[in-house]
Amino acid sequence: MTENSQFDIPKPRPIPTPTSQPFWDALTQDRIIVQQCSACDSWIFYPRSRCTNCLSDTLEWKEVSGRGTLFTYSIANQPTAPMFADETPQVIAIIELDEGVRMTTTMITDEPATLQVGVRVEPFFDHGSDGATLLRFRVTR
Repeated sequence: MTENSQFDIPKPRPIPTPTSQPFWDALTQDRIIVQQCSACDSWIFYPRSRCTNCLSDTLEWKEVSGRGTLFTYSIANQPTAPMFADETPQVIAIIELDEGVRMTTTMITDEPATLQVGVRVEPFFDHGSDGATLLRFRVTR
């Protein structure tokens, strides 16, 4: 991703915390890891220090395929913020991975009007020139 020269405002980048650092590190290697609670088997996303289901602190990082379905989405025809003016229309989506965990993200598509809830999706690793990698999704080819 690049800066929007029209506004000269840099796009926001992830700021990893000690808890989320493994997730961001895996993305730079084109891998997706998600926490799973070893006490109740719940999947947890966004990374946390305790399970959102049972409050256990016995969370393990597990690799997932990133394949899933488009759970819901919204098409923003106006920029959601000035720094995203070059990304309209922007498809903001919730993806349900095959493991059951849901992630908020953006979709990469040339035809947003043809998207349908339930379509199969796959991960796209968006490697920025600044070293940050964002997890986005696209319709499975």
